[in-house]
Amino acid sequence: MAAKSLREIRRAAAAGIGSRRCFSGDAAAAAAAAAGVAEGKVGGGAGKEVNLFTAINQALHIALDTDPRSYVFGEDVGFGGVFRCTTGLADRFGRNRVFNTPLCEQGIAGFAVGLAAMGNRAIAEIQFADYIFPAFDQACLRYRSGNEFNCGGLTIRSPYGAVGHGGHYHSQSPEAFFCHVPGLKVIIPRSPREAKGLLLASIRDPNPVVFFEPKWLYRLAVEEVPEEDYMLPLSEAEVIRKGSDITLIGWGAQLAVLEEACEDTAKDGISCELIDLRTLIPWDKETVEASVSKTGKLLVSHEAPITGGFGAEIAASITERCFQRLEAPVARVCGLDTPFPLVYETFYMPTKNKVLDAIKATVNY
Repeated sequence: MAAKSLREIRRAAAAGIGSRRCFSGDAAAAAAAAAGVAEGKVGGGAGKEVNLFTAINQALHIALDTDPRSYVFGEDVGFGGVFRCTTGLADRFGRNRVFNTPLCEQGIAGFAVGLAAMGNRAIAEIQFADYIFPAFDQACLRYRSGNEFNCGGLTIRSPYGAVGHGGHYHSQSPEAFFCHVPGLKVIIPRSPREAKGLLLASIRDPNPVVFFEPKWLYRLAVEEVPEEDYMLPLSEAEVIRKGSDITLIGWGAQLAVLEEACEDTAKDGISCELIDLRTLIPWDKETVEASVSKTGKLLVSHEAPITGGFGAEIAASITERCFQRLEAPVARVCGLDTPFPLVYETFYMPTKNKVLDAIKATVNY
């Protein structure tokens, strides 16, 4: 009964999702994406407009269809999952390859590590990133064993970040924790097209990957996504808006907030260069360094708490690399150093107005 009650609580928390503007890049980014399609980098077939959870679903169908060693499992994935990302998989590929697990995150990760160590592609779902911590110790196995247990075929998917009403049990952003684990890759997409290509690349990567999906965007983010199989490069940031006065860095749903801030500051004559990091570990330092060398200023924004957040790592690295070219201290607009609140969520979140204030203060330093 206790497990059933917890599952019902989680489903109820995921049932209604607030509104946030979808973001998939500006005109220049769209042109770059089109060029990528033409070169075969993104996928050259026809696409149609889908939301983020449908793009994830497409990627999982392709992963299972193209590799018989692939398995998808987790809490409630057999009927489609609370966010519907695994809808139709069990019907098509059978209950031996797509199946429910007990309500035990440590068990899910342990089983996934073992399955991957046996040469399979384990695609495990942790229903909410807030519950991933009991499984944390499993992530270090390959490194600790000196590669005796190679679990490179492991991909852990998990919804993360603000959901509008989740509180400290359903809205946390724990990505920085996993950036401390040697050998792991941490990926976070910002849009449906990115999610599909990055997820397929993650599943096929020879390293274990933690793939965080912004739950706020599951239904709200909609864009044209190629229907066929394609992959996007990992550890390669994308400059999605060119600028000359300040560099803005983010990932996941926060890119929409940063884009709105870029548009507003442009009206005041401030030119912002916006970069989607996409991969947190190992991250694309060269692209960020090149941008900051040009603008002389940097702002990093994420939903996770500011202290120990991954923005601190970016700030430290870029300060080392660009110290003589920086014209102002690196700014960080992040979540607060508190548990994620329920009633006062708007005070906690790194909103557009907070970003605007930080941009103006940094540019005018």
